[in-house]
Amino acid sequence: MTGHHHAPVDAARDHSHDHGHGHGHGHGHGHEHVAHGHSHPHGGAKGFLYDLLVPHTHDSADSIDDAMEASAAGVRALKISLFILLATTVLQAVIVAFTESIALLADTIHNFADALTAVPLWIAFVLGRRVANRRYTYGYGRAEDLAGMFIVFVVALSAVVAGWQAIDRFINPRPIENPWLLVAAGLIGFAGNEVVAIYRIRVGQKIGSAALVADGVHARLDGFTSLSVVIGAVGVLVGFPVADPIIGLLISVSIMVLLWGTVKSIGARLMDAIDPALMGTAEHALEHTTGVEAVRDLRLRWVGHRLTGSATVEVTASSLHDAEHIAEHATEHVREAMGNVDEFTVTPAAHAHQH
Repeated sequence: MTGHHHAPVDAARDHSHDHGHGHGHGHGHGHEHVAHGHSHPHGGAKGFLYDLLVPHTHDSADSIDDAMEASAAGVRALKISLFILLATTVLQAVIVAFTESIALLADTIHNFADALTAVPLWIAFVLGRRVANRRYTYGYGRAEDLAGMFIVFVVALSAVVAGWQAIDRFINPRPIENPWLLVAAGLIGFAGNEVVAIYRIRVGQKIGSAALVADGVHARLDGFTSLSVVIGAVGVLVGFPVADPIIGLLISVSIMVLLWGTVKSIGARLMDAIDPALMGTAEHALEHTTGVEAVRDLRLRWVGHRLTGSATVEVTASSLHDAEHIAEHATEHVREAMGNVDEFTVTPAAHAHQH
């Protein structure tokens, strides 16, 4: 329909409508994509920090509308970011050999472990391409959300480990050699993680993947952990060595607090939550289809980074054929307005005032 790649539609409704309708959609359904009025009550510095560390998962207006292309974009983002993080880890490991810094060694191990969180998400993207079957009738897209929960677990665990190391450094302070090298290593760690964070979050938002956005946030938090190494080294340089464990402890606590936003995002996906703005976009597209009088029972759900859904619409049609034709047009409008929709079924019903 309209040249997009779509998952197979219900066989009973497969009209394979090759009736060449160049139906110029004269109903001016100017899909403004119903501006995503998120109305988050965040302003100023707090709002900036919130958007930095709890970015929105979706952007249906800019989304990739081909399922395979979206999956390929996700895998490509994971591959490239994995190599960037591994390169960052190798550079830091070389500096560890010169400085013998426990803090930097911990950060290096942390970055290496975090690079590996890309692997389960990579597997989930590949798994998500598998065709639906009689056991997994909606396909395997949910593997992505399970990978997201795994990422949340790894981030939480790393925050606990970092906190434990910070407390250990309070109890058993250690001298740090070559603090300037530590500054360089921390900046390398921050830069590598931030590049990965920007890339993963951007692609995750584009394809609608909560798990990929979560992994991007994960990388950003790791970047701040690397910055703590820099602050600790500066503390040593100015004669305040206890700055290192203090900053480490503060970052551990802040990671746990900020992680809650990611937990809610992934948890909402598993509970089939949908952004009301996306519902508004679909509703707008349906209502602006010629022949549709009212929209009833509109449902949307995420399966991985793809949307699926259904709606019942009241139509003014003189025959069953006309009613089905209106329903087909309504389906097309939803897909035009929301690129990342795979299956969307519109069922026509007689207008309430008709007899």
